[in-house]
Amino acid sequence: MVQELIDLRNCILEGRNEDALFIVDELEGMSKQATLRNIGSFLLILLSHLIKNQVEQRLTNSWAASIANSVGGIKKLNLKDNKTSYYINADEWELFIEDELEAAIREASREVLEGRLSRAQLAKRVDREQMVAIANQLLSLTYTYARGEFEDAIDEYLSQLPVQQKIGGSF
Repeated sequence: MVQELIDLRNCILEGRNEDALFIVDELEGMSKQATLRNIGSFLLILLSHLIKNQVEQRLTNSWAASIANSVGGIKKLNLKDNKTSYYINADEWELFIEDELEAAIREASREVLEGRLSRAQLAKRVDREQMVAIANQLLSLTYTYARGEFEDAIDEYLSQLPVQQKIGGSF
């Protein structure tokens, strides 16, 4: 990106406005791609914890915190600087979720059931439709709630996920 800035400066100094605008467009594209990669990283973490929850039918405090932090991170990154539009619109998430799902299964296979399942075994156990639906529901909260209300909405949603029941007074 440093070279692009040098080139942009030279174009401006030399009065080559079309070339300068082309470089600006390239820089905007690179910025958008970086933002989408960061959103993808948060989405990967979100999905891997949702997979663990789905397969193990429990939700640890650590998993809940990771899910909440991931959705919060996505909320911050997804809103463009103009504060009125998004990099990923509410109706566009399904493709992004499906793109990250395989990587999330690979990540989760290291931890689900103490790593006893291979990636392929875990993939057979994951209800993909349900996973996409849950992720979509969580992500939809990012468009609906302001910051303070958002955290309460996430907590409320997480309280509805499967948790391990106490048996005989212990977990």
